[in-house]
Amino acid sequence: MGTIVSFHAHPDDESIGSAGTLARAAAAGHRVVLVFATRGELGEPVPGVLEPGEQLPVRRSAECYASAAVIGAKRVEFLPYTDSGMIGEPSNEAPYCFWQADVEHAARLLAVILDEEEPDVLTVYDDNGGYGHPDHIQVHRVGKRAAELAAVPVVAQGTMNRDWMLRGMKAQNPDFTPPPGMDTVGKSESEITHRVDVVDFVEQKRASMRAHASQMGPDHFLLTMPDPMFALGMGTEFYIVDPPVNPASAPEVFEELFLPLR
Repeated sequence: MGTIVSFHAHPDDESIGSAGTLARAAAAGHRVVLVFATRGELGEPVPGVLEPGEQLPVRRSAECYASAAVIGAKRVEFLPYTDSGMIGEPSNEAPYCFWQADVEHAARLLAVILDEEEPDVLTVYDDNGGYGHPDHIQVHRVGKRAAELAAVPVVAQGTMNRDWMLRGMKAQNPDFTPPPGMDTVGKSESEITHRVDVVDFVEQKRASMRAHASQMGPDHFLLTMPDPMFALGMGTEFYIVDPPVNPASAPEVFEELFLPLR
């Protein structure tokens, strides 16, 4: 069967953006591999969740393995970089953070894993990292270059469908006004090329989120969302695939999961 390698910036990013795609792939018998650029050292832990003396990156690393088990991933790897923090923070300047990593060098490290796995599909993020987080932008840059080095047939850029989100918000509240900065979240529908229907895997997606208990407590809005609303809001995952894949030579796992948006 096929193989998908899913590259992420921090622990828990896989849960929100692509867990449904990966769970569906694993359920169909395809091999799923998770790679994280950092161990999420600068995350904000849920109050009281850490044991005395417990280090956050150690906990978050363990949570990645728990999430992988829920999703059905067979391998978890970490690149040797640290969390860069949100855009504009002093932590962005740390010489060992992912944002400061040399793209070519980081891509060669990722390419070692890609050469071992020979994936049909590599998932990364869009060029703005979904919402402008420096580590997410770096995942895009490093991932695309690594795919070139390892000759991965398909690179699928995970993103959020901004127009779809706005339609949903307006349906709930006709007076809804988009907040400042909404135009930088995700991508417009015209830029998105593919979707993956994951409605049948939303419970695994939510269980993957619960696995990251240091970041998503029981009262997190995604975990308290009513089941029908969660299925509606999180039951489709969106991607940009560029350049277009020739259907005649498309890998089976890509053709099976990724549906053209239009």
